Amino acid sequence: MPNDNVSITHRVETRVCVFRGQKVLLDTDLAKLYGVEPKRLNEQVKRNLHRFPANFMFQLTPQEFTRLRSQNATAKAGRGGRRTHASRLAYQLAPDC
Repeated sequence: MPNDNVSITHRVETRVCVFRGQKVLLDTDLAKLYGVEPKRLNEQVKRNLHRFPANFMFQLTPQEFTRLRSQNATAKAGRGGRRTHASRLAYQLAPDC
């Protein structure tokens, strides 16, 4: 079991990025860790906002979204990889709050 904990920790640490001076996880990455679709994760968080601190989640600005896309070199539709759309700016989840 200790190897499982190391593996999970490594998977989380490799997905952490910094936005607005905070270590955050993308909604897509957290959803993947839980084995659910990002849409479902975001729905549940929004339905249960009273259970989370006020600074638990924020949405990227268009400029941050552009920076994220350029850093990750996202794939074109139909070519595999993560595709994000400007109409759905990614949510950031701050695990340290």
